[in-house]
Amino acid sequence: MIDLDKLKNTFASKYGAVPRIFRAPGRINLIGEHTDYNEGFVLPAAIDFATWVAGAARNDRHIRVASLNFERELQFDLDEPPMQGETTWARYAQGVALILERQGFRLRGADLLIDSDVPVGSGLSSSAALEMSTAFALSSLSGHNVEGMTLARIGQSAEHEFAGVRSGIMDQFVSVHGQPNHALLLDCRSLEWSPIPVSHVQFIICNTKAKHDLAESEYNKRRSECEEAARFFGRNSLRDVTIDEFEARSAEMSEISRMRARHVITENIRVLAAVAALRSGDLPTLGKLINESHESLRRDFEVSSVELDLMADLARRQKNVLGSRMMGGGFGGCTINLIEPGNHREFIEKMTENYHHETGIVPDIYECEIGQGVSEL
Repeated sequence: MIDLDKLKNTFASKYGAVPRIFRAPGRINLIGEHTDYNEGFVLPAAIDFATWVAGAARNDRHIRVASLNFERELQFDLDEPPMQGETTWARYAQGVALILERQGFRLRGADLLIDSDVPVGSGLSSSAALEMSTAFALSSLSGHNVEGMTLARIGQSAEHEFAGVRSGIMDQFVSVHGQPNHALLLDCRSLEWSPIPVSHVQFIICNTKAKHDLAESEYNKRRSECEEAARFFGRNSLRDVTIDEFEARSAEMSEISRMRARHVITENIRVLAAVAALRSGDLPTLGKLINESHESLRRDFEVSSVELDLMADLARRQKNVLGSRMMGGGFGGCTINLIEPGNHREFIEKMTENYHHETGIVPDIYECEIGQGVSEL
């Protein structure tokens, strides 16, 4: 929980001004993993964990960024070339500032102080929350009203250029457009989207505490492998390959291309089936689809880990759990667990005990509310 009084008072003491307060949330993804950069379907939701930015405009073109979470600070001038060097949390702020300028949104200088309760490296998209909160703060302090999808694309570009991760649009999109009690079905090709009610569903997030770093993982490699599989079918994207076409020609493919394509094609089918299950209130079917998603990510996309597999398995052993899968880019981070409403206390106690018994690690377990997208307090 963020202490907003502390954030405001620290800002006033550090910069000598009264700040405006902005926020952008992290996210969960109910289903639809590694489909966004394949122009497929995803079903994310914004959560009540968020990154908060206290900010005040300056009369020059100088940006100062500090954080209550990290010691390192960043200062840069908007009229000078971007600094080169290691990627740090503060470079995301510089990235969105420079890309806002590139898109024609001339910025004033600003002082920013950041605080966040989105767990870093957990698969809850702390990077998108940072990108969207700082982009929204900088644009608002300069008097710009940037359209939501444009803001999301600016954050995605910062992820590509300043973090080196060729991510899709999902994380930034839902951080901007999130709605309370709704997941968002997004077509990552057309960018058409619709809210799907989830107030009747209970999800709990379990953090394995295993390292999760997309830039150091094989995330970009997976994207290249998907592009190669699409070329096999003569298509620009696996989105355009039907399951019948895949099954007819899969024997001709290399093993890697076949596995990657099978995951993406079947995951798109699962997303649409999950939406139908949510709309009809068929939670057992939703749980089955969630379990199938994990097995596909483990077997065909090879982005799970020992810890994620263990966490999903431990969850499924509980009688009140309908489905469990890894969430996010993979190689660590969190599982998302669909449980029968009203059974969260027993679930949390057993998961904590059993995971600690198996690994010696006490997991972090989050009861997330489905919340609002980017906003000013």
